[in-house]
Amino acid sequence: MAVDRKIAPVIHDAVDFTYKLPAVSEHMLDNTLSLYWLNAGVQDVVEVNWVFPAGIWYEQKPDVANAVASLLKNGTSKRTAHQIHEALEFYGANLKVSASNDNASVTLYTLTKHLPQLLPVVFEILTDPIFPQEELDIYKKNMIDRLQVNLRQCEFVANQKIDALLFGEAHPYGRYTQKEHIEHLTQEDLLAFYKTNYNLNKVKMFMAGKVGETEVKCMNEFFGKTTFSKNGTATQNFSITELPAKKYNILNDPNGVQGAIRIGRLFPNRHHPDFAPMVVLNTLFGGYFGSRLMSNIREDKGYTYGIYSSLSPYHNSGALTIHTEVGRDVVEAAIKEVYNEMQLLCEAPASAEELLLIKNYLLGNLLGDLDGPFSIMQRWRTLILNGLDEAYFNNNIRIYKTITPAELRALAQKYFTPSDYYEVAVI
Repeated sequence: MAVDRKIAPVIHDAVDFTYKLPAVSEHMLDNTLSLYWLNAGVQDVVEVNWVFPAGIWYEQKPDVANAVASLLKNGTSKRTAHQIHEALEFYGANLKVSASNDNASVTLYTLTKHLPQLLPVVFEILTDPIFPQEELDIYKKNMIDRLQVNLRQCEFVANQKIDALLFGEAHPYGRYTQKEHIEHLTQEDLLAFYKTNYNLNKVKMFMAGKVGETEVKCMNEFFGKTTFSKNGTATQNFSITELPAKKYNILNDPNGVQGAIRIGRLFPNRHHPDFAPMVVLNTLFGGYFGSRLMSNIREDKGYTYGIYSSLSPYHNSGALTIHTEVGRDVVEAAIKEVYNEMQLLCEAPASAEELLLIKNYLLGNLLGDLDGPFSIMQRWRTLILNGLDEAYFNNNIRIYKTITPAELRALAQKYFTPSDYYEVAVI
């Protein structure tokens, strides 16, 4: 039957859809390492991800986690950095290594047919890095140069300061890079951190794309045949001390015309029952382009090009932060409006129409995340690395669909108390 193009299709709200997270397969390799994999998509590409407990949380010395991640693929006992990069480029592959607050991630993107040729290269990088001194010297010089440039930017300084206030400068989540930290890094520091935290017996592996049993066997061939030592990652505990002073004004550039504002408080991570409802409230407050903060401070007042609030859930804590850059002369006025919007959410419930828009926005984005193997695996990766399961995903969908204006107002009254927030303004 021909489609009548004169008749518009029926429009459905995102809240009316049923959401199901596609299942992934778990395969235990010969040496008991787990591989989570997903066969999906139509393109002959694959993403393989190795995740280690090797983030900033595990540092014994400042800045070593990022240094190890940056230099991991810059030389082994068999290949120089140039030879490693040539081997990857020959197959048109991309290998990324990064460290976050909690984990370090090594991610390979390649055509599926090239996986057998590239896995031995990655295995070599993960098991035999030597962190050559000449590469470390280049890294230190580049990082110091970049830091000196960044420290002249008010938004960079504001980001450093708000984290330090929330968690403390001695806490991994509040620690920030300093020139002296970079200068004092040694090859021995990197090797010691690598040996403790990049042990393959602690890795979690994920593979997604147009893959099947052949690729699983290939992963087993290179990562399932070797036994690894059982020395574990060092466990550390850190306390967060609340500072008496909450407001800080920093003059970073006497001639600066722009001010960076950061307003933040500690907030529980994904395991807390308030986290999923707060995703809805935060979206309404400042989590997307049509939020209350954006409508007031950008559209109505014209103080900024953009203002957002965000949730940062870590393994051992979390934060809620409002961030924006405004003209130097309206810093105080913009801060006042942020608190005004908090107060409005505490006093009056959102309208049903506004809340439906937020729900459709959240669930509409989720629809996009469930389309494609890499984004689906990203959802699973977040769950698995945080010790969560599909029931958590389903419960979040239920909350997004059913939360009421009254529940959001009660949540705002609980978490939008101005005295709980640290405030940083950097010019």
